[in-house]
Amino acid sequence: MTKPLIVQVAVDKPLRQFFDYVWSSEKLGRDPVIGQLVEVPFGRGSLVGVVAKVSDHSSLDQDKLKAVTQLAPVPPLDPKLMQLMLFASTYYIQGLGETLIPSIPQYWKKPKNWPKQTLATLQKTVNSHGEGGKQIPVISKNAAGKGAILAAALNTEQADALTKLNNQKEISERGGVRATLLQGRTGSGKTAVFLNWLANILAEKNAQVLILVPEINLTPQLERSVRAHFPGHKLVVLHSALAEKKRGMAWYEAQIGQAQIILGTRLAVLTPIPHLKAIVVDEEHDTSYKQQEGTRYSARDLAVWRAHNLQIPIVLSSATPSLESWLAVRQGRYDLINLNRRAQGGAMPEVQLIDLKDKNNHSVGAKKIHLSRPLANAIDANLQQHQQSLVLINRRGYAPVLTCLSCGWLSKCSQCSAYLVLHKPGAITTKPVLSCHHCGLVKPVPRSCPDCGDVDLRPIGQGTQKIEDTLGLAWPSARILRIDADSSRRGRGAEEMMQVVHAGEVDIIIGTQMIAKGHDYQNISVVGVLDADARLYSHDFRAPERLFAQLVQVAGRAGRTDNAEKKSRIYIETRHPEVAVFQYLLQHDVDGFLAQLAAEREEAQLPPFTFQALIHAEGKMLNKVLAFLIQLKEEAMSHFGLEQQVKIYDPVAKLMVRIAGSERAQLVIESTHRNQLQLVLDQIDSLLREQSQGRISKKDKIRWSIERDPALI
Repeated sequence: MTKPLIVQVAVDKPLRQFFDYVWSSEKLGRDPVIGQLVEVPFGRGSLVGVVAKVSDHSSLDQDKLKAVTQLAPVPPLDPKLMQLMLFASTYYIQGLGETLIPSIPQYWKKPKNWPKQTLATLQKTVNSHGEGGKQIPVISKNAAGKGAILAAALNTEQADALTKLNNQKEISERGGVRATLLQGRTGSGKTAVFLNWLANILAEKNAQVLILVPEINLTPQLERSVRAHFPGHKLVVLHSALAEKKRGMAWYEAQIGQAQIILGTRLAVLTPIPHLKAIVVDEEHDTSYKQQEGTRYSARDLAVWRAHNLQIPIVLSSATPSLESWLAVRQGRYDLINLNRRAQGGAMPEVQLIDLKDKNNHSVGAKKIHLSRPLANAIDANLQQHQQSLVLINRRGYAPVLTCLSCGWLSKCSQCSAYLVLHKPGAITTKPVLSCHHCGLVKPVPRSCPDCGDVDLRPIGQGTQKIEDTLGLAWPSARILRIDADSSRRGRGAEEMMQVVHAGEVDIIIGTQMIAKGHDYQNISVVGVLDADARLYSHDFRAPERLFAQLVQVAGRAGRTDNAEKKSRIYIETRHPEVAVFQYLLQHDVDGFLAQLAAEREEAQLPPFTFQALIHAEGKMLNKVLAFLIQLKEEAMSHFGLEQQVKIYDPVAKLMVRIAGSERAQLVIESTHRNQLQLVLDQIDSLLREQSQGRISKKDKIRWSIERDPALI
């Protein structure tokens, strides 16, 4: 009698171990394979899991083991993807199931869907989504349409960059693969270069490529360019805003190798792509590539690891590279390809710093609005020339806080250490409301002060809605469009609004950072940045780097035209024009800024010259949360024999202490050696798990988590 097969299954629970189940090949129709998606009984219900190991024995009594219930009608995850998942779970201190299962689309995590999907029905569904035709790596300009640039249309600099990338592919085939940083000015045609490079990759039989973008709202524009450039190739898009079944089928098409081009946001880096031959990470510097909940991975870093593991080329593209990637080039770990001029020959926009301390810059008279005088005059002149203007203010809503002029009451959130933002009608509800942007609490605007009863309540500060109103009063005949998370959630979506902008049906665009990057506006000649100093006041040491990148990106929205005589300008309102961020921006000197930033970080021994991790903790009472972290530090210091290479700082409350009723604190652990930090974090994780049920401590019910390479400290 043959021994029954035992499989160890990883499930999405805050546990590091696998669970043993009996596998019946007769019932399930096949023998077990690592990577198979299965349904298993768990507690009083059932869970979806992935087979992690196969054996013929278990440390538990066989009669106590339950059997695998059913098998999903999808192929097993390929071995290389399982290696990536195992690395991610190890590096980011998570269980394999916690990392792997969330990467699978929700459609396939519902076993009730499985019986409906036979191979025949799956193929029919896939075919209904469109079929890939024969491969056409280069197409005619007329067929491509706007946005797709061919090798023949590349300028000399782009053509040289393409040649270097193609040579890199040849090097990788000899086993010398390295990441390549494609660094180029905004508007220099980086997208055209990497699309033409991918065309050569896709000429190979069965080849698949992965293109990552940082945000959902950047996907449609790049999708149009990719579809125009590759009309004979099957493209699928993967992001969280897709309908459940559509995303599930796109994931399946990538998994079976039918989709040749996979375009998606950060979660797409964990997609099964069995014939993956190249990866592009567009806007590689963007912080949206860092997951902020669950397994807090960096999609960019995992993409680099995946490429290295597969020995395939990867291109990191950006006008403002992250300091990590920029240093990797200087240290010889990455190759560099530069694009130093705009593809269409236009000049970079002229940068003008508007010192708000100078009263001559304040708006006056009929144009006394929430803009400085130079910016208001520039918009006025721009309107007369029938050119578009873009105004960036990184704060949605009408005003960040409501106050009482009599007693000083402020509209604080009852659940968070934040203020309720005033929103005018139409953004969230049909009436004015106060809304918390952290916990989502929405309250009606009080008719009088809750503390003293005075009816004289006034908004303080300004957001996109207030700027929209005041600009509408200043230029009543101008066509003004606000694009932010509120306006795109109600009525027209962000993509439809972008199309209106590209069609020239808007004179002034107002928005948050979602309009500042990646969009190829053709008629903007004036850009204004309001409240540019806000990030300078941040406690985060990465704030200047992020501000510089945002300003370079938004400046790059101007002057993207083939009319070389058309002048473009960016006006930045600031009270600190002397700081390095603005001074390097004046010269469009990205390398100079990053060099100074690197020197400052090295002197202060901050990342990327050291490696950091955070222990997050939250509970109902801050003193208990801090006590939990203090005890953890003491135990770590006494039990693990920490070397000088590892430093644990005292716990502190987070800057945003309270969110949704939970008090939050953190512990920073730092090391000059990545491996030494990994060792300590593994030990701390084991210690915490011994004292917890899942991720909640048994003593004071403190919820905890560990984060490697945090984006925010």
